[in-house]
Amino acid sequence: MPPPAQPESSSGRGGHAPPPAGAFDEVLDPAGRVRPHWEPFFADIPDPAGPEFARRWRDAQQVIRENGVTYNVHGDPNGLQRPWQLDPLPLVLTAADAAHIERGLVQRAALLELILADLHGPRQFIADGLIPAELIFANPNYLRPLHDLRPPLNRYLHLYAANLGRAGDGTWTVIRDRTQSPSGAGYALENRIVASRTLPEAFENCRIQRMASFFQTLMNGLRAIAPKNRDNPRIVLLTPGPTDEAYFEHSYLARYLGVTLAEGGDLTVRDRYLYLKVLGGLQTVDVLFRRLDDDQCDPLELRSDSFLGVPGLVQAIRAGTVATANALGAGAVEMPAMMAYLPNLCRTVLGEELKLASVPTWWCGDPVSLKYVLNRPTELVLKSTFPTANRTSILLDECTADERAAHLDRLRAEPHKYVAQQLLPLSTVPVYDKLPADRRRMVLRAFLASGDDGAFHMLPGGLTCFGGNPASRSVSMPLGGGSKDTWVLADGPVNTFSMLPPGDRPIALTRGGGDLPSRAADNLFWLGRYAERAESATRLLRAAVTRLADRSSPTDPPEVAPLLRAVVARLPAVAPVAGQQPPSVRDPLPLIYSTDRKDGLRAAVTHWHRVAGIVRDRISADMWRVVSGVRRVLVAPDAPPTAAEVLDLLDRVLVYLSAFGGLATENMTRGEGWRFLDLGRKLERSMNLVTLTATTLCRPPESEAGLLDAVLEVADARMTYRRRYLGQLRAKAVLDLVLFDETNPRSLASLLLAVRDDVALLPRALAAEPQSPELRLALQAVAAVQLADVGQLAVTTDGARPQLVELLARVGELLPALSDALTLHYLSHLQIARHLAQGDAS
Repeated sequence: MPPPAQPESSSGRGGHAPPPAGAFDEVLDPAGRVRPHWEPFFADIPDPAGPEFARRWRDAQQVIRENGVTYNVHGDPNGLQRPWQLDPLPLVLTAADAAHIERGLVQRAALLELILADLHGPRQFIADGLIPAELIFANPNYLRPLHDLRPPLNRYLHLYAANLGRAGDGTWTVIRDRTQSPSGAGYALENRIVASRTLPEAFENCRIQRMASFFQTLMNGLRAIAPKNRDNPRIVLLTPGPTDEAYFEHSYLARYLGVTLAEGGDLTVRDRYLYLKVLGGLQTVDVLFRRLDDDQCDPLELRSDSFLGVPGLVQAIRAGTVATANALGAGAVEMPAMMAYLPNLCRTVLGEELKLASVPTWWCGDPVSLKYVLNRPTELVLKSTFPTANRTSILLDECTADERAAHLDRLRAEPHKYVAQQLLPLSTVPVYDKLPADRRRMVLRAFLASGDDGAFHMLPGGLTCFGGNPASRSVSMPLGGGSKDTWVLADGPVNTFSMLPPGDRPIALTRGGGDLPSRAADNLFWLGRYAERAESATRLLRAAVTRLADRSSPTDPPEVAPLLRAVVARLPAVAPVAGQQPPSVRDPLPLIYSTDRKDGLRAAVTHWHRVAGIVRDRISADMWRVVSGVRRVLVAPDAPPTAAEVLDLLDRVLVYLSAFGGLATENMTRGEGWRFLDLGRKLERSMNLVTLTATTLCRPPESEAGLLDAVLEVADARMTYRRRYLGQLRAKAVLDLVLFDETNPRSLASLLLAVRDDVALLPRALAAEPQSPELRLALQAVAAVQLADVGQLAVTTDGARPQLVELLARVGELLPALSDALTLHYLSHLQIARHLAQGDAS
């Protein structure tokens, strides 16, 4: 295809807009010609303006949605799970460019580690005046409890990242160092998978370096710092949880690297050992690959108001029983102000000049630097000296005169709080959906990992981010920016290493998997419950809407009201049994589409999708596609829908929900995760069946044939009933099929037997206590149903079926009690932690 050309005029008509003045264009040289290393790429891809490229990109976007690739932006109108913004056109780098960046970053990482070792040890650099003391001791990321805490192998940085920009002359400059728990490597890997599938011809023909060896290096480095079991250490990836902006990456990396994903509540310190709380007890953790900031990791010694860390973690690290990556304290050098002192430190400590320069930086706490900044305010960017929650940079030349004066007044009043940096004219890249109108400025985040040999190795690629609009001189993903895959050309044969083990390697057979954290079991349990809650609502609503659509008189069919009441009565499930009749509902549409109805279908689907995202690392890609598919189709229409449109929607939702149940039943191995998912499904379905029966059949109308038929439809037993009884609708036969027939997998008796079997195989039930409290509750529910006389249950007295009411009330009490017992014994993380910052002040 023809490459993108420079426009004929500055208006951009007929091609791409020219890059901003002074900016380096990644694709075109100053004469408007395609740079040589881009030519093979453009020769092998379809025309970006053509239909084939558009088709491929639509398929790729579908993959991103189905894989649940998200970047959570708090306050974003699209919600916490905003789809990942990926551009199909990659950034292509030469092997020479990548080698130059790697040499510079390896030197930089080594220098930063020496600084970290000194700051947490003798602090000689401060004594010698190489680093201002006030810059360190005022730094909230310099944590005094970590003084003299030496990490294994004296390695502070196991994963290091740097944001790079290319200046107008083509030279690379470091804009920011990321040393605490740098994010983005997982997103870079996902970008590579999507981009290589979208443009496979170009990826193969351009000989792009693969990424797998980098992640193997990272894993080797993690194993090397394990205090024991180095051949097979237990490695846990510590995540802040699903509300973190990069939670998808945490889950994705845990799956890819084959490590356990855990939150702080999943871990505990006992006798200075770190343990993972699993259903069967406690398992020792050897390496903690953390994605938390330093001060969040231990509320006992670091930050008392942290709900994310593990009390006592620092004690365990001091005892040498667990290692962390990156080492605690690594964030002390992440502040922008440190960049002002790196050139002199490099010359003094390493005897070298920085191979990769930092963006010119001035810490305003230094009087000389402050004077320089005040004399050139419009040429610089003001930033906070230390990392803060609000990391907004201040471009003084974009401020009004009054705003600029106010900023400068604050700078003069508290100069130590500010850093000034030269505004770098970032290079530009084309963006697919903006062709041929404009280019966007870009920043490359490069990653280094330390291996078992102690050497740093760079990811052959990286995470390229571009700005949200062409006028912006900064790049920010939360402010509308996007990302690109980064292709590094190989100057020799492409390394075909894969993270998959070679076929000739011996492997020990195992059928284990008993490492399910209590939190994961809890979420799988509720994943099953919300799935069944959504299915119950769908079946009830479909039955009601069908009857409303088929009515032949102005009044609603008599069975519609009980069906809609059953939807409402599911929360709580025992409401109709306890005699608290739910309010009547006449319009089913709010129960389908409304986001405000907690008892409706959309609420159940929203909760289901949220919980599925939390356990994304424990369900298959097909199961995730099903969950995502339901959420995509269940969208309120712009105009009031017809009955046919509503029924079509409910049919599609039910197909998705049935597919999820089928995948859970047929594809999941019968481990503890599946057992809790199955328990959640069967318990919720049992509760919903109790609610359905109590709402519809306990107080039957004079003519209940229509209601009996509706119950059979909702219980998915209509065809079986017709085959057995030839359409003669009788309450006794319906109750027998729906409640007591153990050959019917959806009957209450069959469901309770399945619940009993699942509970009997839980770890607590297999221990010394032969009948745990939850098993006794399950047995009581089974016995109540098995001992009931269906003939007596169907007898009507004074317009009601008293024995049926009594049975449903009994089972309706036992099932929530069983759910509570399961939560208490398995899903409450073994103990309730009292937060240190909320203690009694008396």
